[in-house]
Amino acid sequence: MQDSPETKVPNFVPLAAKDVKDLQQNPGYSNVDVFTYEETRKATEQFRPDYILGEGGFGVVYKGVIDETVRPGYKSTAVAVKELNRDGFQGDREWLTEVNYLGQLSHPNLVKLIGYCCEGDHRLLVYEDMASGSLEKHLFRRVGCRLTWSKRMKIALDAAKGLAFLHGAQRPIIYRDFKTSNILLDENFNAKLSDFGLAKDGPTGDQTHVSTRVMGTYGYAAPEYVMTGHLTARSDVYGFGVVLLEMLLGRRAMDKCKPNREHNLVEWARPLLNHDKKLLRILDQRMDGQYSAGTALKVGNLAYKCLSKNPKERPLMSEVVELLETLQTDEVSHEQTTLHSSSSRTSAKKRTSSRSGSQREGAAHGSRSINVRSRTEPPKESDLHDPSSLEMEKSESDQG
Repeated sequence: MQDSPETKVPNFVPLAAKDVKDLQQNPGYSNVDVFTYEETRKATEQFRPDYILGEGGFGVVYKGVIDETVRPGYKSTAVAVKELNRDGFQGDREWLTEVNYLGQLSHPNLVKLIGYCCEGDHRLLVYEDMASGSLEKHLFRRVGCRLTWSKRMKIALDAAKGLAFLHGAQRPIIYRDFKTSNILLDENFNAKLSDFGLAKDGPTGDQTHVSTRVMGTYGYAAPEYVMTGHLTARSDVYGFGVVLLEMLLGRRAMDKCKPNREHNLVEWARPLLNHDKKLLRILDQRMDGQYSAGTALKVGNLAYKCLSKNPKERPLMSEVVELLETLQTDEVSHEQTTLHSSSSRTSAKKRTSSRSGSQREGAAHGSRSINVRSRTEPPKESDLHDPSSLEMEKSESDQG
């Protein structure tokens, strides 16, 4: 596959910086800017508290702007600035990992690293602005969720493309921390993977896995990885399955507010994904009427396979992308057919209403003149229900 200008897998991988000192001496990444701490302060208006976008294990993320006032000659660019919390559990290693990976790779579904700062004890990362925030923020908000079925499936496809790109790199890269809070959305709700601090080179050659300390997020980590520390690309596939399940049901992977047996979403819901009626019953009610039952069942089946306890039974992310693309095409066709059918029924009703009005008017004139109009006329053809339309309406009603 030939890489587009937006999708960059280097023919040769630059030597990754071994430590921060090495990075300071050999920045190495021509597409990533090196900022001073003062420049990041100016970009965020001195790290204003009301500029805070979020806070995690790494530290605080601020919105900001890099422009002429920050660096002369710089084209005004909206950014997100992540500052490492020196007292946090993540340190230089995770910060450097992110610089090394995002400094080398570029893809429409990976967040763009604009630059970094490693001046003195300061460790900051400067990303492109993702105006709509995280998938987590939208999916689990109590009111005003704007994530329709079609948006969720588009986000799932975007995220799958990001993972498939990483797995298909010259040396496979395992993301290792796939979850809703790490999927960011731009103003058009295009999804990109962020936070590469836990990413790791995957197995190559005769290797079947890489052995590593178990890291990630409980509820998203694959069971075999948690048990053995053996990491493969299929570990990411499991995490994708968890997120796909969260999008289908509108529930968090771990939720202690639910009844005991429903605390762990995968343990509770996965057995239901193979039962058509049960699956349709537990789907997020905020999406009622937005999907065809057939498509929903196929997505549920995909989640079921991704969440298999046997990693070899999970699909490759390239296969996940292919299936989601096919389903998206099918769903668009379904929507167009439904809209056309609905439009045709509406037009037919209007024509029927118009004819009925004319006939009623004529009947009224006739009754005044001879007053012998029969009240037992057979029903007109337009009054009869079309069985196929009735079945379609019933199907749509069942889906809602």
